[in-house]
Amino acid sequence: MYFDDFILHETLQIAPVIIEKEEMVAFAKRYDNIPLHTDEEYAKCTHFGQLIAPGVMSFMSVWANYLQIDLAGEELLAGKSTKIEWFKPVFAGDELTAEVVVTGLKERNEKNGIVEITFYVKNQNGDLVLTDVTEMIVKRRREMK
Repeated sequence: MYFDDFILHETLQIAPVIIEKEEMVAFAKRYDNIPLHTDEEYAKCTHFGQLIAPGVMSFMSVWANYLQIDLAGEELLAGKSTKIEWFKPVFAGDELTAEVVVTGLKERNEKNGIVEITFYVKNQNGDLVLTDVTEMIVKRRREMK
């Protein structure tokens, strides 16, 4: 999809994802190897009472389903930025759903623009667990006037 085809406030629903314990621990051991994510006995003594998923893994699980939509397709030139904020922990067995909203459109030059999308990720209880604001550089269909 070209920059010119995006509509401000357009909303998409992303397919749900289940956080599997084995995947969660394997990801943590490789990328975020702290006891809160990998050591069940340690995690029991925290205020969470159990292992929690690494925050980046929680987002990337949703991101993988978002990529199935291939929103910008071949018109995507590059990612520009992303900012994740976490609000609640994600546990093994949680089901995450995401609503993705086009929250910004900025003409960059005659060839491309910046599309900002915001992810609102909730667990199976409807609790907001994280948000992510991602900017991507997308080809323009027509030149600026």
